[in-house]
Amino acid sequence: MKTATINELKKELATVPPAQLAALCLRLAKYKKENKELLTYLLFDADDEQGYINSVKTEIDAGFEEMKGSNLHNAKKRLRKILRITNKHIRYMGSKPAEAELLIYFCECLKDSGLLSKHSTVLQNLYAAQLKKIVKVVVGLHEDLQHDYRRQVEPLLELLRS
Repeated sequence: MKTATINELKKELATVPPAQLAALCLRLAKYKKENKELLTYLLFDADDEQGYINSVKTEIDAGFEEMKGSNLHNAKKRLRKILRITNKHIRYMGSKPAEAELLIYFCECLKDSGLLSKHSTVLQNLYAAQLKKIVKVVVGLHEDLQHDYRRQVEPLLELLRS
C-alpha cells in the first residue's frame, strides 16, 4: 500500500465534511497514544503556550528529582527519557522559541544536577549535542530573541570550554 503525501492528504481533507473530519481525528487518536497527546495539545493547550512550557518544565524538574541519588548508569537512562519527553513536547508545539527555551532549561537542569562533573563522556556528548541544537535554533530566530537566548546560553557553553 502506497502512503499518500502530505499535500495529497491536505487536498483530500479539504473536501471532507466537518462531522466526518471529527470522526477521522477521533479514529486516529484511538490507535496511538502520541496522536491522542498531540490532539490534546492542539485542542486544550495550544492557546496558552507559556502555560504549556511551564508544565513541561515542571515535568523536567520531576524527572530530575526522581534521578537524584541514583547511580550513573540509571541517571543516564533517566536523562535520555527526560530528553525524549521534552523533544516530544517540542514537536507538538512546533515553535522555535519554545524549543530554545525548553532545551536551555534542560541543559540548565543538567548543569545544576552535578552529573557533568563525573567525567562521563556520554553525558558530556549529550550536553554538547543539546547546546549545538540550541545554537542552531537560536540562529533562526528574530534578532531580539537571539540576543536574549544567547545571554542564557553563554553560561552553559562556558561549562564545555572548561
